[in-house]
Amino acid sequence: MLDQPSPSQPEAAGSSTSETVAERISSRAARVHILTGAVCNNNCVFCMEEDREQRYVTNSQTTDETVTWILSQHEQFEEVCFTSGEPTTNPRLHHWVKMAKDAGARCISMMTNGRALSHEKYARRLMALGMNRFYISIHGHTKKLHEGLTRTPDCFEQTVGGLDMIASFKRYGIELHTSTVITRRNLPHMGEIYRFLRSHGVDQVVFNVMQANGRADTYFDLLFPTYLEIAAVAREFLAEQGQREDPVNAVLVDIPLCTTEGMPDVNRGYVEAYVHYEHEDTHGLLSEEILGERTGGRAGELVQIRRSDLDDNARHKRAECRTCKYDSVCEGVWGNYLRRRGWDEFVPIT
Repeated sequence: MLDQPSPSQPEAAGSSTSETVAERISSRAARVHILTGAVCNNNCVFCMEEDREQRYVTNSQTTDETVTWILSQHEQFEEVCFTSGEPTTNPRLHHWVKMAKDAGARCISMMTNGRALSHEKYARRLMALGMNRFYISIHGHTKKLHEGLTRTPDCFEQTVGGLDMIASFKRYGIELHTSTVITRRNLPHMGEIYRFLRSHGVDQVVFNVMQANGRADTYFDLLFPTYLEIAAVAREFLAEQGQREDPVNAVLVDIPLCTTEGMPDVNRGYVEAYVHYEHEDTHGLLSEEILGERTGGRAGELVQIRRSDLDDNARHKRAECRTCKYDSVCEGVWGNYLRRRGWDEFVPIT
């Protein structure tokens, strides 16, 4: 089970402006996700975890012993990230962060709606124990827009308060990123959202295109712009913002690269490679042979699930894709998207 739609983040815009997006994708390192629980105190209309009962079964099995074993493997990964559902609702989070620090993890992060971070004592304790990167989900620059998507009254002020709290500690090396899931409602406000977040100290603004599963599948026609519509608005926003700053610290993530051709490569992102561990293959993704190679834990009770396992099960390519220069790094198009809109948008870049 994963966190929010495309809760994953690419490297910072501007950090390697000479690399193409294909080069960045091919050289990416993996992150390990630690599933923190089944509870979330927001109710986002696009949440990919629509099956809350299954999430409860999977995520509630994370224990101190599970975390200890995962952290014993941390040198294989560039980052230890706490996620899924809302990490701040788990009373063991601070303890697990300290365990990650004591294990020697260099980058310790969390994907969160940021509401609890508006409480200074809570946020300070996380950072003192070792958390040094925060990915905060915020989906609009106004209360009406954000809360219309989260369906949670009065959460906007708390999330913005969390942004401001973490931003006030950036001088100590704390990194602050945001994740904004693009929908029909907030797409026209991409520039306004970006400027609002940067004014609150955000280092990198990530615009995540929805994954067409969970609630995003249920409410697809209501929520999901076409990829070409998203790319067109993003190009216009980047051109305008590029007159104000260089580089623009925004990245558009999880959209087929053929639809964003011509956009500055530094602003074309990707979903990072990651793994997480479950007590069983709840998705039924792995063959018996692969299952045997993916066991972990002290008694072999854990199964390693990779993001590529999930994508291979849900994304597709067609024969024409083999002629595209992005074929080797492209992950294809969500099957739920193709069933509704077909292949017309996707033209191979030769």
